[in-house]
Order: sequence, then structure tokens, then C-alpha cells
Amino acid sequence: MKFSKLTRGTMAAALVVALAVPAISTTSASAATNYSKITTASQGGGLAGLAAACKKEGQLNVIALPHYWANYGDMITGFAKTYGVKIDEANPEGSSQEEIDAAVTNKGTNRSPDVFDIGLAVAVKYLGTGTFAPYKTKLWSYVQGASTISPTGEVTPNYTGTMTIGYSGALGPINSLNDLLDPKFKGKIALNGDPLGSSAAMNGIFMINKALGGSFDDVSKGVAFFKKLKDAGNFINVNPTESTIASGQTPVVIDNGYIQAGVIKQMAAAGKVWKMYTPASVGSTYNSAVSAWAPHPACARLWMEYSLGETGATVFATGGATPTTWVWLLKTKRASAAGIASIGKSKIAAEAATAAQTAAARVYLKTAWPAAVGTN
Repeated sequence: MKFSKLTRGTMAAALVVALAVPAISTTSASAATNYSKITTASQGGGLAGLAAACKKEGQLNVIALPHYWANYGDMITGFAKTYGVKIDEANPEGSSQEEIDAAVTNKGTNRSPDVFDIGLAVAVKYLGTGTFAPYKTKLWSYVQGASTISPTGEVTPNYTGTMTIGYSGALGPINSLNDLLDPKFKGKIALNGDPLGSSAAMNGIFMINKALGGSFDDVSKGVAFFKKLKDAGNFINVNPTESTIASGQTPVVIDNGYIQAGVIKQMAAAGKVWKMYTPASVGSTYNSAVSAWAPHPACARLWMEYSLGETGATVFATGGATPTTWVWLLKTKRASAAGIASIGKSKIAAEAATAAQTAAARVYLKTAWPAAVGTN
């Protein structure tokens, strides 16, 4: 499951002032548009039309967006201030699967999520099922991997990072996976979520599997290692959060690197040491999508434009995540100084599983994972 990460509150205000889109007045054309059907902003009067229609709707429903995750706290605050609408935040620690479940459960009501932020493992399950409303943002053609995952724009990659193992420096160094079998780690190692519903957890298994010589086509080596950890009493079925890390309940966490980088700073501010060990380079990309039955369709699409535009790219970057438009932004010299200062100018993305490999792994893990470690 998603868990909190370090926010950059002082930068939020600056971003809003420097990057916010000016307020747009309502047009008569926007009132006649069915925003639940448009697939590009140009079909709804452009950004001006979207902004006007969103202001009329007055609200955006988001789900599973911890404020510390990829700097979503600043993203939410910035959007609300820019467009003058209320944002309802549901289940911030929820998994990708729980996002979809909530949309289905609340379908037809004003409580249903308008947009999703989901991992590939869950996204591929629902492509072509009518769950997502196809939508291509103005910068869609510059998003890395967009056309590969969903040529119609049902889901759009929004930010990426590299998986790692974050841990308390008080436990001593971790230099190999075998170190994790040491008795000193008894009851201390957690994976961020259940891989049957969490993409962060799925990618954590991919990372361990790759470090052991496995491939994205066969994750059995990774599962076998987690079974060893469980049998040794070292692995615990606890979903790590900001609070479990702070309390010491989960002093070793297998998770996204950009989140662990934030934990390092948070711990340092508290006079503690938090380190990272990355046994293999595996990318972890999340995706944005509009719910097909979004109760606020104009705001949903405006959120896509905002979060996947230049403003959103800076917000993601200052949170340590790499925006999927980063290569284009660097190439065109449009990347912000704040973003570059945070994540640098690297154009190299860590190797990641394809949609087909992720779907196959999910099928295998449905029975193999509970048999190896149980459920949380």
C-alpha cells in the first residue's frame, strides 16, 4: 500500500505562484459540452473550457494519495488553489486495487473517485473493461511509455522511480540479500503492500527476484526468498506506513526509492539514520486514469492536465519521483530548476516489467504468494 513520504511544504507556495494557470472565466460553450465523453481538452473548449466546467462542478474526488507520496500533498494543494475547487481525499493509504474497488462500490454516487493513481499490475487488469475513460493530455505524446501501455489513453504513466530496501541504520549495514536472513532482523522486514493488489509490492518482488538471477518472466526465485524470510521469522505481513517506520514497527521496508529518500531526510531531522540498499535496479512506474463514471468529469480531466503537465512534473520531481515527461522537458529545456535540483538530469529509466509480464506474475502470485508468506 501507499504510505507517506516527505512533503516540501515551503516549495508548494512557490510552485503555485510560479506555475499556476491563470483563472479562466466561464464560457457558454463549456456549458453545452458533455465532459464525460471528451478524450482531449480541445474537445471541451481547451484548458479554459475544462477550468470553467470544473469550477462549476466544484469538486474533485481523489483516492489513495498520501501527501508524502510523490509530493501529492503539494499537487493537491496546488490544484485546489489554482482552480478554486474542493478536493475530497479518500483512503490515502489505500492500494491500487482498493481504488478500483471503491469506484465500483460507489458507482453512480457523488462519492466515487474521479481519478486513479495506480500501478501497472492493477492497471492492466482493467484495460478494455470500461473502467477507465480514454483521455489524452496536451503533453500525452511526450509521455514515455504512454502509447505502449494504452494507445487510446485509458491509463497514462505519470511518474517513475527505482525500487530499494530502506532500513534503520541502527540495525547495521545491509550489503546483500543474505544479510536479511540474520536473526537480528527477526520480525522487522516488511513489503509495501500485498502484491495481489499493490504494484509497489509486486515491483519489490521483481527487484528481489532480479537480484537472485531471475527474470521478469519468472518470479519464483523472488517468492522462494520471501518464504525463507518468513520461515526465519524475519518477514512480517504488515503494510508499512510513515507511522510504522517512525515507531520502529517496520525498520526494514522494501519499497519505492523516492519514498525512502524522503524517509532518510525525515529521520535525519529527528536525529536518526535511515539508509538504502538496492540489490537490483527495477523501475516502478505509476499511472493516472480517469474513472469512466467520474461524478466530476471536467475536474477529472483537468486534474490529468495539471498533474501530467509542466506544473505537475515539477511537483513530482521535487518529491523525488521522475515525471514521465522528464526526457522531453530536459530536451526542450523546459524542466524547472527546482525539479533538476531534486532529481538531476538523468534520462535513464530503470528496467521494468511489461504489462504482459506483470499480468503473468499476478496470475502466478495469486496462489504462490499466500502459500509462501500468508496474507496481511
